[in-house]
Amino acid sequence: MELGVYTFGELTKDAVTGDRLSPAQRLRDLVEEVELADQVGLDVFGLGEHHRPDYVVSAPAVVLAAAAERTKRIRLTSAVTVLSSDDPIRVFQSFATLDLLSGGRAEIMAGRGSFIESFPLFGYDLDDYDALFAEKLDLLLKIRGEGRVTWAGRHRAPLSDQPVYPRPVQEPLPVWSAVGGTPQSVVRAGTLGLPLALGIIGGQPERFAPLVSLYREAGSRAGHDPANLKVGINTHAYVVDTSQQAADEFFPAYAQVMTQLGRERGWPPTTRPQFDAMQEPRGALAVGGPQEVIDKILFQYELFRHDRYLAQFSVGTLPHARIMRSIELLGTKVAPVVRAEIARRKAV
Repeated sequence: MELGVYTFGELTKDAVTGDRLSPAQRLRDLVEEVELADQVGLDVFGLGEHHRPDYVVSAPAVVLAAAAERTKRIRLTSAVTVLSSDDPIRVFQSFATLDLLSGGRAEIMAGRGSFIESFPLFGYDLDDYDALFAEKLDLLLKIRGEGRVTWAGRHRAPLSDQPVYPRPVQEPLPVWSAVGGTPQSVVRAGTLGLPLALGIIGGQPERFAPLVSLYREAGSRAGHDPANLKVGINTHAYVVDTSQQAADEFFPAYAQVMTQLGRERGWPPTTRPQFDAMQEPRGALAVGGPQEVIDKILFQYELFRHDRYLAQFSVGTLPHARIMRSIELLGTKVAPVVRAEIARRKAV
């Protein structure tokens, strides 16, 4: 199993001190986090795209390109690229450039986006939310598969035998489909034969197992080799020395962000009992000491048989030193045990 980290580059106030980092400092910290993840042997680092004041990353490929020069092995992916409000040609060119700079380590994780700020910003109608994604994903896949592109759709100008450069090191450039639990999105990913990145941020993970089965069934019906239908699980996580320390350090920032999102989307405020329930073995949060996080990832592996796990440590703003420590523990204490245990189970 590949293990890694993803973040949105939070710029929220520290829930304990009230301090707020400058965007410049947050980006410098972020590049250090990617560098450390590479040094401790993690496989993937992802950056999410947002267009609002509480996140610093609106152009993931630019930040990942800076990280590419400080890393050697780790794969560099968006998490996610909001493809619905972007131009697939520019997305491909940006990540093909990143692929060239990094020596073939770039990936695109394409999604519809759970935040909507980019739609009015770039002049798109939310009534076209799903149609935009379907059409632009079709174009992105056509671009990565063909050196010269002929294509027509409703939401951008047509292309007639148009070359798209540069071409990446990897052929094809990896494109994952990121979904949050919509069956139609899962079926689309399977039908297209794209790897599936499933975000689990609440409830019990086992309720997502039918979606993974649906994805694999759709892929098989479409004639794709089951071995190529990869699944990634993304969850909120935090790993330190003990469970109590993890909960006490992670909860204030987590609750601050989730309560704010609740005000925007109609959820109730996040409480400590709710948080504690999600920290339990069958809950969605991988928050605890190394052994508890190991157990949580392996529990999810029994549900999904997934190929990749990404941890979102910075759900809200935490001190940079704590994030660095959590990355270190994930790479040195959690990942080796998880990889060895999964290899053992596969060999049985």
